[in-house]
Amino acid sequence: MKVLVLHNRYQHRGGEDSVVESEVALLRGHGHEVELFERANADIDGMFRPSVALGALWARGTASEVGRLIEAFRPDLIHAHNTFPLISPSPLWVAGEHGVPVVQTLHNFRLICPQAMLLREGRVCEACVGRLPWPAVLHGCYQGSRLRSAVAAAVVTLHRGLGTWQNRVSRYIALNEFCRRKFIEGGLPASRIVVKPNFVDCPLPDAESDRRGFLFAGRLASEKGVDVLASAIGQVPGASLRVAGEGPAAGAFAGVPQATLLGALPADQVMAEMAGALALVLPSIWYENFPRTLVEAFASGLPVIASNLGAMAELVDDGRTGLLFEPGSAEALAERLRWALAHPQRLRQMGENARAVYEAAYSPSQNYRQLQSIYAAAIAEQAAMAAPRATT
Repeated sequence: MKVLVLHNRYQHRGGEDSVVESEVALLRGHGHEVELFERANADIDGMFRPSVALGALWARGTASEVGRLIEAFRPDLIHAHNTFPLISPSPLWVAGEHGVPVVQTLHNFRLICPQAMLLREGRVCEACVGRLPWPAVLHGCYQGSRLRSAVAAAVVTLHRGLGTWQNRVSRYIALNEFCRRKFIEGGLPASRIVVKPNFVDCPLPDAESDRRGFLFAGRLASEKGVDVLASAIGQVPGASLRVAGEGPAAGAFAGVPQATLLGALPADQVMAEMAGALALVLPSIWYENFPRTLVEAFASGLPVIASNLGAMAELVDDGRTGLLFEPGSAEALAERLRWALAHPQRLRQMGENARAVYEAAYSPSQNYRQLQSIYAAAIAEQAAMAAPRATT
């Protein structure tokens, strides 16, 4: 099978970029020919801003490039990931003109929320779900700018009106059932949304290390709940926290002696940190879609202490693979951290349970089977649609 992958890389490397790289490697490892068409947000700095805004709506140059690539590569299927802002949804129409089915992974809520996270002023917000997304413009939800929010909202509105989301994508991939329900509420066709989680390729560590201290791994941003975590760890005498990542909210840990800031670490060093931690802490105040670090933790036999919110409440089985706490509450998180320190054997059992969940649901082999099933359904549907035209 030949697969053309479309992805707009982020200015600061994130989980979506890693997922795309992992899936491309997975497909190639199983003998598929994969062509990767990428754009990078790092290029925006040298571009004329009005052209970036117009291109987010409909990137003519990108559409032409993808059209030529389709003619040369002749893919069986296009798998789109992030397309905002430099790729735009225009290649989805080009795919239709060439009779190539499209699968799109919904890494965030961009198709139903211009801000992409269903978050405003530090709280969950669904004001634009299933409606014209102009509240996002009013509040300047995207990057704190009404102008940029207007561009993001216009993309959602234009392609909802054109029928792009309804008619130009054969299958959507939601990362969990919670997100699938949200996208249906937002107007995406329920019959075309399937659930396939992220995965990581991670063998169980050879030897069980001495686990001590808690770990946070990810971007240091307000939506990740770092303020909550910094306050909580300060309330737990004897607790230690290692922080792997960088970002604008790093200052939240200033004056917190229990916290050790490690900076951004490569993947292998993050996994090494997980091998020596008591638990991974995910204190996010937004829904999250499917934190890659959660899968990495499960693969490492590491339980997860997470906000009882959105997909995290679905992915973490409270008391079995980790612990849940009231979102945004430093006191509730501190209570869970104290409990974890007092019950190391229970945590160890949760870690073993988490590894079993990884092997059953989040391994590369399981993910490949799911991906191939989705691809096959999209190709079969496209063939069925083309058959009547071929006989007329």
